[in-house]
Amino acid sequence: MSAYRHQSEGGFFSGASLSNAVRMLIAWNVIFFLLQLLTRHVVDNFLELTPSRVLHGEIWRLGSYLFLHGGFMHLLFNMLALWMFGSELEYLWGTTRFVKYYFFTGIGAGVCSLLVNLNSDIATIGASGSVFGLLLAYGMTFPNRPILLYFILPIPAKYFVALYGLLELFSTVFSRGSGVAHYAHLGGLLFGWLFLKGFPGQGMYRRWKRDRMKRKFKVLEFRDAGKDDWGRPTGGSAKGGDEWR
Repeated sequence: MSAYRHQSEGGFFSGASLSNAVRMLIAWNVIFFLLQLLTRHVVDNFLELTPSRVLHGEIWRLGSYLFLHGGFMHLLFNMLALWMFGSELEYLWGTTRFVKYYFFTGIGAGVCSLLVNLNSDIATIGASGSVFGLLLAYGMTFPNRPILLYFILPIPAKYFVALYGLLELFSTVFSRGSGVAHYAHLGGLLFGWLFLKGFPGQGMYRRWKRDRMKRKFKVLEFRDAGKDDWGRPTGGSAKGGDEWR
């Protein structure tokens, strides 16, 4: 995969320590992988993302497929990327926002895979959709942070993300049937961008919410007028009382 250099510590292979949510996600991915091995992948039948089954009401598959992997190397590289890019983002954003982003991009990736394979019985598994979402967020948050491409070539994170995005787009068009869920990878990038930039109309909603809070504050401020910090009347009176009845 790749590695990045933590600016405060130096060294291309030193990443942030495991954050809480990242540690839990890695643990659960390992647990589910062991379940796959112990049940000889019987558990896959209940959790993998199969479009035809989702359309028949098994919507939990849009999230559960993120915890399944096709082999040890598949798991290893996804968890390595989750640690490398996820921990620092969680420390920066906080656990709640990070977890929301992780599952938003993962489920979004599943939706994209579903839409291009309607009524298909071909299953998708793996956390790669969320990992690509984390990669995008890392590149947008630390655009000039050096990342070692295949542990050899250092390039800025913003170019690394652009390169991977183009490779996935190219692979989607020319490498169909390769067994790799390229649509899910692109979906992770797309939904990551939507989360970070905001959906159309989200800015208007935020302004409305902010204005609503301001109006509430003015009402409280008016109601407290004429009182000291202990709620006792000071002898003053507020103007325009009829407007607030």
